[in-house]
Amino acid sequence: MANDEQPQDIGSAEHTYAIPRKRMAATVVFTDHAGRVLLCEPTYKQVWEAPGGAVELGESPRAAATREVCEELGLTIDLGRLVAVDHVPPVDGRTEALVLVYDGGPLTEVQTSAIRLADDELRTWAWCTVDEARERMRPLVARRIAGALGAIADGGVAELEAGIQVVPSGPLRQPRLP
Repeated sequence: MANDEQPQDIGSAEHTYAIPRKRMAATVVFTDHAGRVLLCEPTYKQVWEAPGGAVELGESPRAAATREVCEELGLTIDLGRLVAVDHVPPVDGRTEALVLVYDGGPLTEVQTSAIRLADDELRTWAWCTVDEARERMRPLVARRIAGALGAIADGGVAELEAGIQVVPSGPLRQPRLP
């Protein structure tokens, strides 16, 4: 066994029970040949969403996103990279959350024709422009989708708070010297 594989004392975990907990969700941005994004109309909400949902206890965000896409759309997809992280403040009686967004890539016509909605969860789905997303989604979620699409285009990762980019994209800024 190599040195780095030996068990190490990392301290007591008891303090972790007092650390505040955040909800966590994972979602996926799929696009079509025209650059539109796939949105779903849930049966239990009046606003549209991107495919995804809650990360369950003991589940990684990537596994949750993959599971949700399979449950909601009937698709088994190898997800691309993480493209956005969004901190959502407490809103509408809900606790704060962290939402991770993955690039689902462009869906082919074959994949699109294979979509089978979870009838108990989704009414329908549609390819939408960013403007259509703004009309159908909560503003915070529409901003998240736009941020994720920007990160896909520029190859970065969008760091968002309530769907608003925290750090501008572009080259890494040099540290300020005293």
